Amino acid sequence: MDQVARARPTLRDVAQLAGVSPKTVSRVVNGEPGVSPSKAGAVERAIRQLEYRPNITASSLRRAGGRTAAIAAVLEDVSNPFSSALYRALEDVAHARDVMVFAGSVEEDPDRERTLVRAFAMRQADAMLIVPASDNQAYLTREVVGGTPLVFVDRPPVGLHADAVLVDNEAGAAAAVHHLVAHGHRDIAYLGDLRTIATARRRFQGYKEALSDHGIRPVHVVHDLHTSEAASAAFGALLDGPSPPTACFSAQNLITIGAIRALRSRGLQHRVAIAGFDDFPLADLLEPAVTVVSQDPYRMGRVAADLLFRRLDGEDWEPTTHLVDTRLIVRGSGEIAGPGGLRSA
Repeated sequence: MDQVARARPTLRDVAQLAGVSPKTVSRVVNGEPGVSPSKAGAVERAIRQLEYRPNITASSLRRAGGRTAAIAAVLEDVSNPFSSALYRALEDVAHARDVMVFAGSVEEDPDRERTLVRAFAMRQADAMLIVPASDNQAYLTREVVGGTPLVFVDRPPVGLHADAVLVDNEAGAAAAVHHLVAHGHRDIAYLGDLRTIATARRRFQGYKEALSDHGIRPVHVVHDLHTSEAASAAFGALLDGPSPPTACFSAQNLITIGAIRALRSRGLQHRVAIAGFDDFPLADLLEPAVTVVSQDPYRMGRVAADLLFRRLDGEDWEPTTHLVDTRLIVRGSGEIAGPGGLRSA
């Protein structure tokens, strides 16, 4: 993708395009009185046309070189254990450098993502870690060209050449499904997150490919589950159906929690196997303990933070994708034997 180098527009650029003085632009931006409607309209049109972002950070708070000593984290949901671990890793690295971290949740809303990014950019964040919800991040080209380091975590950037820290979602999902098949299961349900999410699509692909390797056709598949409540209801409907699955692969930690609730409410937690993607707190203390494909979000956050601060320190390289390994953690729920019994490796 071609990225045309353009400097960030200044207040003077807005004034010139609107045909007014810089002071008038300042009054409009700051909501001060004394500007005629026609001039205010001209300024607002110029701001939109130039995509001007006022610097609302007080100059007295800025470091030498124009730095604010603050970086931003645009996360999926700060209450989710995965997002929380990402944030903590970024905060730990930033704290050692006396840098603040500001964070917000996009909740899989592309408009909210853009709003958060714009808000952080207006506050002159030195760098941004982004877990994107939108299907194209070309709108961030100005930030890249303007010198703001960006790193995408969990989901690769689209329409933008930038660093990314990812895991091999297909391989991780496939490992879980192969594990369930090895324990005698062929009717393995799939409970997946929103299909608009790249990681959800890749995990489903890994699920399908693993079943295909064993000559199995997917039967019980439910997409677009994004809360534990939705997952519990969906899996409960499958379990109450005429041909319930003997095992389940759940493609996200909140979905796994919902699926476990459905099993426990029916007394099936020792009869139906489950393996989930993403670990979660207390998963090892349940009975049976939950077998998971474990990502390492803290490690992902550390790698991402290292990339951001290296760029802030002046290092330069061609943007690259960094893969962090997943690990299948065997705990019990994924080892419940199916109708076919345990197969030898």
